Formats: sequence, C-alpha cells, structure tokens
Amino acid sequence: MSEEGLYLDLLSQPCRSVYIFTKNSIPFELRKAELTKAGLGQHKSKEFLQINSLGKLPTLKDGDFILTESSAILIYLSCKYQTPDHWYPSDLQARARVHEYLGWHADCIRGTFGIPLWVQVLGPLIGVQVPEEKVERNRTAIDQALQWLEDKFLGDRPFLAGQQVTLADLMALEELMQPVALGYELFEGRPRLAAWRGRVEAFLGAELCQEAHSIILSILEQAAKKTLPTPSPEAYQAMLLRIARIP
Repeated sequence: MSEEGLYLDLLSQPCRSVYIFTKNSIPFELRKAELTKAGLGQHKSKEFLQINSLGKLPTLKDGDFILTESSAILIYLSCKYQTPDHWYPSDLQARARVHEYLGWHADCIRGTFGIPLWVQVLGPLIGVQVPEEKVERNRTAIDQALQWLEDKFLGDRPFLAGQQVTLADLMALEELMQPVALGYELFEGRPRLAAWRGRVEAFLGAELCQEAHSIILSILEQAAKKTLPTPSPEAYQAMLLRIARIP
C-alpha cells in the first residue's frame, strides 16, 4: 500500500469532504482504506501504518509528501491545483473566515456529530450500549452546536463564510450528514440551516452527493441485516477505548 493517492473511506465525514472536493476536478487516485474492512480495518494494517503512523483517514500521498488531517489536505489541494477561488479565497479576510470556521469545527463539531454512529451501530456491533445519560448529553451538545452554527457562522448569509460556498461549507455539511443518516432530524425547525443545506447540495450536484452519501445512508440497514464485518480482537479493544471517551 505504498501507491500515491488519497486514502479514503466514505463512512468517514472528513473523507467524504475530501472525496467530494477532488471528485471532478483534481487528478488524484482515490484509494479505499475501509475503516471496517477485515475486522481491524485497512487503516490499521501494517502496510498503511507505514504511510500514516497515526492510522487515520483521510491520508494523502503525493510523491514523497504525506499529509494527514482533512482540512490540511483540502487546503493543500486547493492551492496546488489552483481550484476556483471561492473554495479557499485569496482575499485575506475571506480566507480568515474559512479558518475561523475550521478552527471552531474541530473544537465543537468534529467530536460531537459522529457519536450517534457509535451509539446506534458501532457500539452494538461489539455488544456495548452507550449509557443513556451520555446519549442525552450528546443530543444537547448537537443542539447547542447547531444553534451556534446558525447564529455565529451562517447568520443571514447564504454560506458559512460569506456569499459563496467554501471549504467550510463542505466540511460542515458532511459532519451534519452523519447524524442525519442515523435518523436525527437536524434540520427540522431550522429553516435557515435547511436552506443552507439545500444551497450547498445544489452547488455540489445531486448525483455527487448521492454517490458520496450512499454508504452512510445505508449503514442502519447494514447493521440491521448484520452484514457489517465482525471486529477483530485488536479492533474490539480500540473501539472500547473510543466508546469510553464519549463524554
């Protein structure tokens, strides 16, 4: 697994952001490194750890240059391939708005909106039930983050960082799609946020969104049919630790 390219799994929110961004305009080979593949997951294999010792996705390998973290990858690709300016604006203040959102996203969105997948799918997959008080705390945290997202970053603008779609919108949309796929009605009673989602998806295109979201949107069905792979003993221990860290 030493080939150049982007190592992704579309079950992952950050991976979907990178996938959508690169799909139609950036000449990078997209390589699957599935999180649930073969029990342990390809991203924890000995071969992949030689590329990214953190064992996390997404990962970019561009010649001898290896880059991790989705926001860093998106910025690198937007600069290297001189993508349309709206994604990562050249204007200093507009670019600062994108970074402002990405910093907040890492603190308040990234560790919060993925928890429903652990509650409803990954925990039960290893026979673990997340305590109800943690589930309720997570719902409260999601609601608070959505309110901040609307009030602070969206406001009366069409997109999170201004008048045009940016990397901020792409990162946010993919994170919000995770609990949506698990049955959360995130956009109900939030017309500004629902309209924003509609604008972003219209810009990206329905076909690409459907392609990128097909795996996560079918995850509950896969769990019900018991078609997800059984985690290996190593993966089981790692999953237990992750569940224990749910606040």
